[in-house]
Amino acid sequence: MRSTVAAAVRALAAGELVVYPTDTLLGLAARADDPAAVLRLERAKGRPTGQPISIAVSSVAEVEAIGDLSPGARRFVRTHLPGPYTVLLRPNALARRRLAPRLFARDGTVGVRVPDHPVARELARQAGPVTATSANLHGSPPCRSVGAARRAFGDTVRTYLAETPRPRGVPSALVDLTGARPTAVVRTVRR
Repeated sequence: MRSTVAAAVRALAAGELVVYPTDTLLGLAARADDPAAVLRLERAKGRPTGQPISIAVSSVAEVEAIGDLSPGARRFVRTHLPGPYTVLLRPNALARRRLAPRLFARDGTVGVRVPDHPVARELARQAGPVTATSANLHGSPPCRSVGAARRAFGDTVRTYLAETPRPRGVPSALVDLTGARPTAVVRTVRR
């Protein structure tokens, strides 16, 4: 049975986890404003606590509402998103209050994506910001298909959305937008 975005939104609202396609990899979603769901996600992945988890939003306007951007950062966001980038931001006070604390790095920054995938953006639009970590068990390669994700996560994930169009299979690139100018980080986002 093929799951729908509406079913995924209901699952997320209930604090459950969802596997969804992005332009880069399959993602594992929990509502980014639900601390218990984010903890459930960490446990499902077997991920150590204290590692930040990026989020996905549906639009550039949402990125701009999360953090204060320099003119260069704003240009980068408006030029390159949606796309295969995770931008590192210093969140504003509202975002710090709204988002689950486990999402932030020790220095207070947060990674934000606007995936270039219609399902991912629609899920984020309807459910609010969701986590944008790859669908894999910690230390294992990313799942390349919904079938592989089902084998990895089983019933710990409530909804599996079809991966059409297929993700390209390469993690997003991390770009630091906390300074005056965007700075590419020479590693991919930790999954």
